Order: sequence, then C-alpha cells, then structure tokens
Amino acid sequence: MKTMLITDFKSQEFQTNKMSIIDFHTHAFADALAPRAIAKLSQSANARAYHDGTVTGLLSSMDHAGIDCSLILSIATRPEQFEPILRWSEQIRSKRILPLASVHPDDPQALAHIRQVAEAGLPGIKLHPYYQNFRLDEGRMLPLYEVIQDCGLLLICHTGFDQAFPRDRRAEPKRIMRVLDQLPKLKFVATHLGAWCDWEEMRRHMLGRPIWMDLAFALEFMDATTSRALLMEHPAEYLLFGTDSPWADQTEAVGQLRRLGLARELEDMILGGNAARLLNIH
Repeated sequence: MKTMLITDFKSQEFQTNKMSIIDFHTHAFADALAPRAIAKLSQSANARAYHDGTVTGLLSSMDHAGIDCSLILSIATRPEQFEPILRWSEQIRSKRILPLASVHPDDPQALAHIRQVAEAGLPGIKLHPYYQNFRLDEGRMLPLYEVIQDCGLLLICHTGFDQAFPRDRRAEPKRIMRVLDQLPKLKFVATHLGAWCDWEEMRRHMLGRPIWMDLAFALEFMDATTSRALLMEHPAEYLLFGTDSPWADQTEAVGQLRRLGLARELEDMILGGNAARLLNIH
C-alpha cells in the first residue's frame, strides 16, 4: 500500500491568500463526548472553555474571529483510542477543519498506526508528553519519530509545562533539541511558543533556530514588549498562529497578535502564510 506523504495531502478546495487566517492549534471532541471532556479538562486545568468543545462550536468561533481554517489536535490518552480518533478525524475533515490523528507511545502497533495516518491523508500526529506519560527525548520515542519523519507527516507536540500537571521537565527545550539534532528532517512543531511557561529556556536553546513554533496559549502570559521581541528574534517563516481554542478566545487571540504592531508581511506570514506553506495548501 502506498504511503501518502504530506505533499499528497488533499486539503479539498480550501484556498488561501496572504489575508487568510489558519489556526494551527485547536481542540474539539465528538458531540457525545464534548460535555464530559470539557467539564473534566476545565476542572483539572482550572481553565475556562470559550465554546462547547464541538466542531460546530469551533466553526462558530472561527466565523466570529474571521479564521478560515483550523487544525484540530486530538490526543490518544490510551492506545485503544487510536482507531476512534482516526475515524472521527476522517469524518470531520473539510475545507475548514484539518484534523490530526494521535498514537499512544504504549501502543504495540504505534508504528503501523502512524503509517495508517499517512495513508489516510491526514497531515500529521499530535503527541503530548504529559497526557501520554513520556519524556520527549527518551529512547522508546525515537522509532515513532523516525516513522513520522519518513512518512513526511507533521509532528505537533506539546512543549514546555502544562498547567494541569506538576512542573516535571518532560518537554523542555533541551529535550526538544536532542530530538531535532538526531532527526533534522523531522517536521516538528513546538507548541506554545516553544515551551509553555519555560520561555527563558526556549530563548536559550531554540530562539533563532529553524524550528516551527505555534503561538497557542502563549502571548497572553507575557507582556506585549516581550512577545514582540520573541517573535522578531525568531525566523519569520517558522512562526504559526495558534490559539488552543476552546481554552482561549480565538477573536481575542487574533486581536492580541495584531496589537503587537508587527510589520504587515510578518503578521500575514504568522496568521496564515507559513501554515499554508507547511501544509502545502495553494
């Protein structure tokens, strides 16, 4: 069976231009699961949800914010969740919704499942070191990363701390760099501006290097001067707009970026141009 590379990914008829906005980091759940998931996650992370956690709720939020397309990042917290997540992702995929699949590191079929994601034409895999209980650079993860790389898939990984967990340094910048030094062709996206609430370490080890970072749930935790300086110091083509919706207000996130006073070309690249290039959307 032919392995489908990211360059084969069919984004249906979605077209972009420099003014299009792509949210590279959102979450949603199947309608039946959403109420329970939102209630549980809101409590564990002490976080407010800005919509009901459904795809319909996300689309309504996107409409209000002027966002053209969102990536939905699911997380398999148990190995047996791979198939349901994959099936649901295939069902909800559309011009405006690009879902990523997820595999669990404890899944004995993880490598085959990664290839299955590529064959299904989804753009990548989401991993989360806290919810899936691994350290980003531990040896058992390297075979998974290698297959993700060989398939041409994106790897979007939670990086930095997580407010629902103790501050165990399982996804810190030094671990990220150990992985990328071994697998320089891996299409790795570090979420939350490289490392949530560990931005000094991000600055020390990652800033200025050709590493994709999304901005989800990051700018609101620092002042505008710091945010602007970090974005100006990183390669412009490696910055991706993201919100972490429903845990952030997409409308406010767009406004927050625009209020930084970045050059229009850089702002357009962050809001959608870089994502379109990475996803091979023309």
